[in-house]
Amino acid sequence: MAERENTDPQKMEKIVSLCKSKGFIYQSAELYGGLNGCWDYGPLGTELKRNLKEVWWRKNVQERDDILGMDGSILNHHAVLTASGHVGGFSDPMCDCLLSKARLRADQIDPQTGTAYHYTGASHAESGWSIEKPFSVLIDPTANQDENKARKTAKQYYAQFLSDKQIAPKKLELVGETTTEEVDTTSYNPENGSLLTEPREFNLMFQTKMGASSDANDPNAVAYLRPETAQSIFVQYKNVLDSSRVKLPFGIAQIGKAFRNEINPRNFTFRSREFEQMEIEYFCRPEDGLRLTEEWLETRLSFYEEIGVPRTKLHVLDVPDGERAHYSAKTYDIEYEFPFGIQELEGVAYRGAYDLGKHQDHSGKTLEYFDEETKERFIPHVVEPSAGCDRTVLALICEAYDVEDLTKEGGKKDERTVMRFKPSVAPIKAAILPLLKNKPELVAKAKEVQKLLQPFMNVFYDEAAAIGRRYRRQDEIGTPFCIAIDFETLGEEGPNGEDLSDTVTVRHRDSMEQERISISELLPWLLERIR
Repeated sequence: MAERENTDPQKMEKIVSLCKSKGFIYQSAELYGGLNGCWDYGPLGTELKRNLKEVWWRKNVQERDDILGMDGSILNHHAVLTASGHVGGFSDPMCDCLLSKARLRADQIDPQTGTAYHYTGASHAESGWSIEKPFSVLIDPTANQDENKARKTAKQYYAQFLSDKQIAPKKLELVGETTTEEVDTTSYNPENGSLLTEPREFNLMFQTKMGASSDANDPNAVAYLRPETAQSIFVQYKNVLDSSRVKLPFGIAQIGKAFRNEINPRNFTFRSREFEQMEIEYFCRPEDGLRLTEEWLETRLSFYEEIGVPRTKLHVLDVPDGERAHYSAKTYDIEYEFPFGIQELEGVAYRGAYDLGKHQDHSGKTLEYFDEETKERFIPHVVEPSAGCDRTVLALICEAYDVEDLTKEGGKKDERTVMRFKPSVAPIKAAILPLLKNKPELVAKAKEVQKLLQPFMNVFYDEAAAIGRRYRRQDEIGTPFCIAIDFETLGEEGPNGEDLSDTVTVRHRDSMEQERISISELLPWLLERIR
């Protein structure tokens, strides 16, 4: 079992750098200093994310008879989110660092133990300036910190209130210094030891107004960018049920954007203000809920294995009583070993009848299901497998990233960076590489192969540089197959005297092994391996 806090920041830095340099992920609005908590997917990242969503949709909708798809609007009616409990209840505890003004989530501050230095104020004798304002600094004795560190931090804090900014903080005199011993306190910023403000609730939803002439005080003009995709499924459940004539158990699947005004976005794309969810609400009879929760957990674990996240890197957290949502009788978190620690990829939650019940109460319209066989009427219960699309993309990138040492004994150091994506999600499925770019007949044949494959998969044509270097470039972006068009393809006799005309050399990314394949068989050969 991996340690939950075991991290590899150097690996994460390399991954972030590769994502930018190769066109997977960019900081949003980087040209203008960046938009915190928002990310743009480049050409390769777009293909990777699109492939993930297509595999998810195929496995959960197209290959099943009991799940239907929908695509709800991003803007949510305020009544929908009032009924669900988001309005007035969707918030996180936030506190501010009195020194740096950084905002932190109060429930994510690690407990600290140390000596707190308390002050009642500060003064500057020469100018006659003084201030009375309590402040304190936590010092960790195990980190070789002492009272001098506390006093320096306190002077920096009080210097913020100086009217004369020419006075250096070190010239201030601190007033009323006392100390206390603190154990497992969360009242101080772990970064600098500064006192934090008292926690206060921070609304995570983005609110907007609808209508060109809407009054600022008109509650009916209020709308929200949806904080989750689930609610649009719940409010359309009855329409899907009636229009599709499905029977329990059945599910509604949706892939879509959601928005949360996170206090502290972090860990690259893992926690963002704008993100995408891949979510299913699976409706069932009440007595089947717990059993189906267990079944969905296994189904989702198997899915991650299929797309290239091994089960050995996945952890299942059975969320205990008191930590689950109040309406949930059972919740599992599927977690992955990211370089920044073990973190959640997906939740599988048994939500009971809470959501449909709330919407029935608030709307005044029945959302009951009528079972024609038993003649019963009841509100269905719901099992919800909800995955973060962006988090899964990040997990695929982290899992695929590898640096392989190919140095031969006594030779020059040789490393290759390779992204070992499963072919089903790889951004580019095959690269077409003519052996030489200055041989028109090779280029023409390579273009023929490109046109043969392009309607069926994303391919890349490259004729620049030596072919070995081109192989390495494709390794670095995760292309599983490289197709070389050489002189044997044109009919030149092979090394053993065999006729290899109209065949190509296919190089496998992971093993670097090569094999000859007929052009006429190339398309079905690739299609079989990229699904």
